Amino acid sequence: MTIPTEPIGSIPRPRGLIEAVSTRDGTDPRLDPLYEEAIRDTIERFEATGSPVITDGEQRKYHNFWTYAVQGLPNVAPDGFKIPFSAGHTRRMLRLTAGPFRYMRRADSFLDVAMRYAHVPVKQAVISPSAMSLMYPAGEIPGYSREQFFDDLLHEHETEVRTCLQKGAHRVQIDFTEGRLAVKIDPSGDLLRSFIDLNNLALSRFSAEDRRRIGVHTCPGSDRDSTHSADVDYAELLPSLFELKAGSFYIALAGEKDRVRVLKIIRAHMKADQSVFIGVVAPIHPRIETPEEIRDRILEAAKYIPVERLGTTDDCGFAPFSDDTSTSRDTAFEKIRARVLGTALAAEIIGGE
Repeated sequence: MTIPTEPIGSIPRPRGLIEAVSTRDGTDPRLDPLYEEAIRDTIERFEATGSPVITDGEQRKYHNFWTYAVQGLPNVAPDGFKIPFSAGHTRRMLRLTAGPFRYMRRADSFLDVAMRYAHVPVKQAVISPSAMSLMYPAGEIPGYSREQFFDDLLHEHETEVRTCLQKGAHRVQIDFTEGRLAVKIDPSGDLLRSFIDLNNLALSRFSAEDRRRIGVHTCPGSDRDSTHSADVDYAELLPSLFELKAGSFYIALAGEKDRVRVLKIIRAHMKADQSVFIGVVAPIHPRIETPEEIRDRILEAAKYIPVERLGTTDDCGFAPFSDDTSTSRDTAFEKIRARVLGTALAAEIIGGE
């Protein structure tokens, strides 16, 4: 038997690319050769790990996984929603200053380039509608209501996801890292429920067949070897998470102190038509996991999740924010290689039982 294994998305960028982007606009055409080489090298090294599914490493998301679609718009300001990380730094979303809301670029453009180089299936990560909804300020934008904004947002998201599916993405992964953070911001759960409702409005626009190729990723954040919401109890998030109308869920687990407790929550709330990819590699921890450690984590998970609906992944991307150099490219690919090998070891044992 085989157990599916997939990455989350980002790979640390080459130092030369990071330095070049820091001195000029990320859309400067002079950067194109650097982006192209980074993508080519990323895919070549990804495939060398034996990974059956890869990404482009998000090399062209030149700011981060969050604002790639809206970076450079004329109707935004830099002082938007703030995310505090445990390392003491913050990251900010852009703030919408006027309507209408439109994406400046869509993730299918990244997929186009990746598929020119790839010899194995490519998945594409996109940002969630709920994360993008944080661009709208607390007060009303004159002449552009919140309702109008939501209509435009859902249209933009649907177009992005649908185009990625049509172009042959193995899976489209919706990044929902703000889910756990929502509980921290609003312990009443109202903010989380609003996020779930908004994301389900988007998912409802797709057929059941399409939704089988759409997944949702959740984690407590990952930036400079720190998180934004690891102190939030998964029990406050996971029951709501599985209400999302998606086929697959990518759940950070390697960094959890009590994995068995989380697995029990997953077992209690996952739906019969949903698959769960558990995180078996912790990108924010510098030590490279051994294949045997990963094997054992999978065997542990198989006691709680039906093996036919079990997969493996990394807890998060290795550099969701493009200037993050806390993890090297070499370390990222070694961790991925260990995940692939460990997953194969577990599959061999489970298949022989």
